[in-house]
Amino acid sequence: MDDKRNLIAAILLSVAILLGWNFVSEKFFPTPAKPDVTKTVAGAPGATPAAPQGQPASAPPPGTPAVAAPVAKTTILPVEAALATGNRVPIETPSLAGSINLVGARIDDITLTKYRQTIEKNAPPVRLFAPGNSKAAYFASVGWSAQGIEVPGPTTLWTASGTKLTPSTPVTLSWSNATGQTFRVEYRIDDKYLITAKQTIANTGSAPVAASSFALIDRLGKPTDPHEKDSWTIHVGPTGYLDGKSVFDVDYKNLDEGGAFKYNSAAWLGFTDKYWLAAVIPAKDERVTASITAPAADNYQTLFARDFKQVAPGTQVSTTSRIFAGAKEVSILSHYQDQQGITRLSNAIDWGWFEFFEVPIFKLLDWLFRQIGNFGVAIMLLTVIIRGLMFPIAQRQFHSMAQMRLVQPKMKALQERHKDDKPKMQQELMKLYKDEKINPLAGCLPIVIQIPIFYALYKVLMLTIEMRHQPFALWIRDLSAPDPLHFLNLFGLLPFTPPSLLALGPLALLLGITMFLQFRLNPQATDPVQQQVFKIMPWMFMFIMAPFAAGLLLYWITNNCLSIAQQQWMYRKFPQLRAAPVK
Repeated sequence: MDDKRNLIAAILLSVAILLGWNFVSEKFFPTPAKPDVTKTVAGAPGATPAAPQGQPASAPPPGTPAVAAPVAKTTILPVEAALATGNRVPIETPSLAGSINLVGARIDDITLTKYRQTIEKNAPPVRLFAPGNSKAAYFASVGWSAQGIEVPGPTTLWTASGTKLTPSTPVTLSWSNATGQTFRVEYRIDDKYLITAKQTIANTGSAPVAASSFALIDRLGKPTDPHEKDSWTIHVGPTGYLDGKSVFDVDYKNLDEGGAFKYNSAAWLGFTDKYWLAAVIPAKDERVTASITAPAADNYQTLFARDFKQVAPGTQVSTTSRIFAGAKEVSILSHYQDQQGITRLSNAIDWGWFEFFEVPIFKLLDWLFRQIGNFGVAIMLLTVIIRGLMFPIAQRQFHSMAQMRLVQPKMKALQERHKDDKPKMQQELMKLYKDEKINPLAGCLPIVIQIPIFYALYKVLMLTIEMRHQPFALWIRDLSAPDPLHFLNLFGLLPFTPPSLLALGPLALLLGITMFLQFRLNPQATDPVQQQVFKIMPWMFMFIMAPFAAGLLLYWITNNCLSIAQQQWMYRKFPQLRAAPVK
């Protein structure tokens, strides 16, 4: 009867964990339901701006806006149609392609040529920026506010001095008002993701003018990519290094509720997605004020502005703004942080509390990949290295478990002798542990150590773009996504996707089997409930881990296999341990 109660208790506990895991995993370990598909980084399909985009929401009071270019009334168009309607200067680099819109001098057309929307062959590149009159508007803009004069605005038609913006050919845009002020924006771009905008106001009028320059990122709608969800472990939304700290506590919901966030200093600010970043950056150590706002419904903006300066007749004032528009590659962010003096730009990747641990794991994994050329093999080698470093601790764990196995007959005898006196039984067990020099918790140490390792690897696989769309072998074409094969739909033959709780694939099954074999080699628990739980645990973990990234399952399976091999080696070295009676 007791055995039946123990079995029922173990089953109920396992079911509670399985059902509760859905909530926990969604909050703390969000995983994509399928390989990453990035169609358009920004914008909600069909979203319509409630007010003209690109106008600074919180800059110093602007002057009279410039005369609008002779264009038709704004109509929301598909991106391709919107790009075909304007005067544009092409952008071409090894990493980017796109164009500058001469209406508004906006950078509103950027695609990332090294990254594809899906893992399919010939998939189109990821689009980061899109024009303001499209369904997925997302762009960067620079401009001025001034007192008493006309300044260029979102509808100003600029004149370009060059035909194409490349790393070797800058482009200068210019526009003049009727009172003698000329505004120029000289755009330069490197071979990665950094655009430099030198803003100049030249005063050839008869009176001094007060002017302030600004730079902004404007976004219509939230990200449409189903994988781009803000969570406890991954921040998606407004971010930056503001008032001397990295900002991860402002999200789209805060802005939708009417929040407006002001800052007295800024090293950079913009919008982050899981893999992509758009940010505006003032000159190094420049004093600016900044804000994160929602100028209109479903319209979000990050902006920095400089103080007003007097521009005397016959003089000019220049300022430099920078725009990052690209992928959050760790090496590139670190390079800009170190070489361009952009404070903590690497924090655009939300490493979290374990950054000190995650970054070295990433660097080692990335180095292994560059040596081998396969991320799956690199993960397996990383596991071997980690197991090697943990070998002394694992040996201590095995020694403790072996000692537990040797004294199990004595433990059984104590339990039988004091089965009606639980306090006495616990007292005698503690005395036995002391006499035999056994630490019953020593076997838990490697498991405790593996928790931050597993979490760090989870963050590395989920956050770093270097892992995105990396294949392993056979059917595993993306290690950052879950195993695409599922038993329940006969490996894709049936036209439906199983829910995450039942999305059991070959990798999850291998995980369950290897964990079961590993547990078989461990000494049997003395408590009947624990015995039942340990029998069920491998198969419970099989279902829990099934929705996780394939790279994580590969790590865990490799780790289990190494543990089994180590235990088998120890049994061969000390055969008396295997022969120890277990009753």
